[in-house]
Amino acid sequence: MTAIAGRGGTPLRRGFAGLLKYATLIIASAVVIVPLLAVVLTSLRTGGEMSGDPNPLSAPGDWFNLHNFQVAFTQGHMLRALWNTVFILVFSLAGTVLIGSMTAYAVDRFEFRGRRLIMGLFLVAALVPSVTTQVATYQVVNELGVMNTRLAPILLYMGTDIVSIYIFLQFMRSIPVSLDEAARIDGAGSFTIYRRVILPLLRPAIATVVIVKGVMIYNDFYIPFLYMPSENLGTISTSLFRFKGPFGAHWEVISAGAALVILPSLVIFLVLQRFIYNGFASGATK
Repeated sequence: MTAIAGRGGTPLRRGFAGLLKYATLIIASAVVIVPLLAVVLTSLRTGGEMSGDPNPLSAPGDWFNLHNFQVAFTQGHMLRALWNTVFILVFSLAGTVLIGSMTAYAVDRFEFRGRRLIMGLFLVAALVPSVTTQVATYQVVNELGVMNTRLAPILLYMGTDIVSIYIFLQFMRSIPVSLDEAARIDGAGSFTIYRRVILPLLRPAIATVVIVKGVMIYNDFYIPFLYMPSENLGTISTSLFRFKGPFGAHWEVISAGAALVILPSLVIFLVLQRFIYNGFASGATK
């Protein structure tokens, strides 16, 4: 009887586990999809429709109403904001990858006095809340003369990313030192070893840093808003925030601006998703 009950109970437990799995997937998908659906539906509605029915999930009267996108694109200067964002993003990521990988290479491959102290300071810097150092950071940026320029956020993004150094460091520790020694026997110097041996093997780590850091820079609001107050230097996040003034009650225009902000990152992800997944899989295998 016990064996029969056990055999009968196994499909029940499997069925409950499967139901719980799919229920979790449906809830997680809804958490992501429903806000995006609300943004798209609201962006296609008119001001009169929003006043009559403020429900963000209500269907628009005209599914091809692009007036809100036109207002957001022209009066919100989204093209200029996208250019500023891309400019800051490219140079910040290039500097982060270069500084992070070279720092990890120096710390992991060379023995020098104070090596443990430097690693400890990196850890302390990663644990200190960034908001507590903003007064000093603001003064430094102001003294450098880069305030209200695109160079200010680039320097801050490159110089305050301790996490990328640890990502490169953890991955570099899995690269055999024998590769360095073989290259030195062939007459290669330290920089040549870094450029021709270490850096190509760090491609999965570079992909991880670029994805994580790139999403953070693309979505960041605080640094561009504080260090680039000029409207001509607005990024997509600060330009979207400026809709709050002239379009404070016009959620349909704000939603259209939000949809324009989401579109570039969505297109890039769809185009590069194979490389993104391969980068994460290679890093996990390594």
